[in-house]
Amino acid sequence: MHANQLTVTVDIARALVVEQFPAWADLPIRAVAAHGTVNALFRIGDRLAARFPIEPGEVGAKLRWLESEAEAARELFGRTRFPTPEPVALGRPGNGYPLPWSVQTWVPGTVATDADPGGSVGFAHDLAEFVEGVRAIDTQGRTFAGSGRGGELTSHDEWMETCFSHSGRLLDVPRLRRMWSGLRRAPRPTQEDVMTHGDLIPGNVLVTQGRLAGVIDVGGLGPADAALDLVGAWHLLEAGPRRVFRERLECDDREWERGRGWAFAQAMGLVWYYVESNPTMSALGRRTLDRLLADD
Repeated sequence: MHANQLTVTVDIARALVVEQFPAWADLPIRAVAAHGTVNALFRIGDRLAARFPIEPGEVGAKLRWLESEAEAARELFGRTRFPTPEPVALGRPGNGYPLPWSVQTWVPGTVATDADPGGSVGFAHDLAEFVEGVRAIDTQGRTFAGSGRGGELTSHDEWMETCFSHSGRLLDVPRLRRMWSGLRRAPRPTQEDVMTHGDLIPGNVLVTQGRLAGVIDVGGLGPADAALDLVGAWHLLEAGPRRVFRERLECDDREWERGRGWAFAQAMGLVWYYVESNPTMSALGRRTLDRLLADD
């Protein structure tokens, strides 16, 4: 999926765990089949999960990011009734793996990629409740300070142009250009930034019997445009439950339109970038765009 992507095997994971955390040496270690794009995931026994970054990078920068992820996880843990991972430990490079890595608690459930909750009204209520709970966390005066999703839609114009130029054989680019032309102008809500999860895609949402069982990949928690977590409306929900989600959150037209803009910007990048390396992620982007077009 990425240039010079790192390969992490069960043997590598086991050697690192045994060397650095001998208290867990007798626990079984097994790879977790997943469609994620950032980490290789392994279970340590029944209670823990080890996450190994697969994109190469400078050790110090990766360590700072993992520390930031852990702090975000601690800030979210226990703040909603839905389970989220709790940070447990940070590992060091070694045994053929060149980067720091992390250990957190395992959250049970089936990822929404595999247990599609799109038609569940109950899930729509759950998802809205989770978003409400995250928004209720105090920003402590912080505002959006990143360069990714969550600031201004217009800051993504260059990236959208890249996506359009790579999508000619995959999507109806002229129609999508017209859509982006409208979405990018959606005015910023008048309220201040609120806390957001930042990446409510199916692979980060856990489901049990059609209801929300937990949320993972919480390292992006932080202040941003309140509309950012609305992306889940199109990534995760069909039309009827999507209306329930909107009504529960009392979204006005301005906020809803910006949510559409953030979902669009994310989906456009998924379709072409992962079309060969991660077809599941590419298909997610295509489905989200189809939902956005149907709502247009």
